[in-house]
Amino acid sequence: MPHPRVLGSKAHGARLERVQASKRFKDGVFTNTKKVSPGLKGNPLPLLGEYFFSSTQREPRGVFPVLDPRPTWQTRAETGLRVTWLGHSTLLLEVDGVKVLTDPVFGDRASPLGFAGPKRFHKTPVRFDELPELDAVLISHDHYDHLCLPTMTELAKSKVPIVTSLGVGAHLESWGVAAERITELDWGDVAPVKDLRLTATPAQHFSGRGVGDRNTTSWASFVLENGKHRVFFSGDTGLTEEFRDIGQRFGKFDLAMFEVGAFHEQWGDIHLGPHNALKAWELLGSGTFLPIHWGTFNLALHAWDEPAETLASLVQERGVPMVTPRLGAPIEPSRVERFDPWWREVADSSAAKRLVPAT
Repeated sequence: MPHPRVLGSKAHGARLERVQASKRFKDGVFTNTKKVSPGLKGNPLPLLGEYFFSSTQREPRGVFPVLDPRPTWQTRAETGLRVTWLGHSTLLLEVDGVKVLTDPVFGDRASPLGFAGPKRFHKTPVRFDELPELDAVLISHDHYDHLCLPTMTELAKSKVPIVTSLGVGAHLESWGVAAERITELDWGDVAPVKDLRLTATPAQHFSGRGVGDRNTTSWASFVLENGKHRVFFSGDTGLTEEFRDIGQRFGKFDLAMFEVGAFHEQWGDIHLGPHNALKAWELLGSGTFLPIHWGTFNLALHAWDEPAETLASLVQERGVPMVTPRLGAPIEPSRVERFDPWWREVADSSAAKRLVPAT
């Protein structure tokens, strides 16, 4: 059993009042715009067969190319917009000098247990204490692969503001984060971070860290913008027409980060996968497409590199501007001409290792 502390805490007092005031909070839980099921759709037997008998390589056997971003971080982005993928949904966004870290997970496992559960495929490009001075941390929802207790314990020692979804602040406070550092947003709410505006926007997902707390906290995607740049961060989500509304409301995006991994057609309402991620990007209407939420943890039944490989063929057919930065490689999206299929190096090294004769 997980230690009770890792489960976090339920909202109370003023936080609970804000939760209960949300139009999306009904009968004690948050809801999506349309009714969806976070569970399996259809007959679960084929899924069980896939889990136990599939030969799919869900974890890489090769070594990931992981770069040290710190030398680049010491200089300001020439175009004003720079992004560093640190694994899964953890990114350092630099928007005209304002630094925002998304869904920081620096722990070894995306799990309530320290000794079991999905373990990361690769080391982190930097330790948490090696990050540059942050202006804000953005947390989309409270699932373990987005809200990591070991990381939050480190974050609690700092003074960095945290922007998150309604109800998640109770977890953070229970882990030692000062209440005045936490800003909780409902969809449509805005939080200023220097001259950057962070707006919580719709996503189609669910929440919860333990038995009995499903959907008692909110989830969201986010728009980050100033007068020069605008970026979109999907958090976790299924496909929803609300992405079209976001695009029409905010206008042209420079960068759009959509989740593409940990998907299966039987839970297609709550995760995009590569095909629906491209549909979501089309609904949004603009932005260099950066796939996230893949390549770090084994959270589904597909091959670890399937999301990226599928996207590689789809974007070439459709002419989608996609970037796939290596772990720890800071990039300025407007200066990247084509995606880098670095994951094939990992797959090739895995195959080479299997071909080495035993001695």
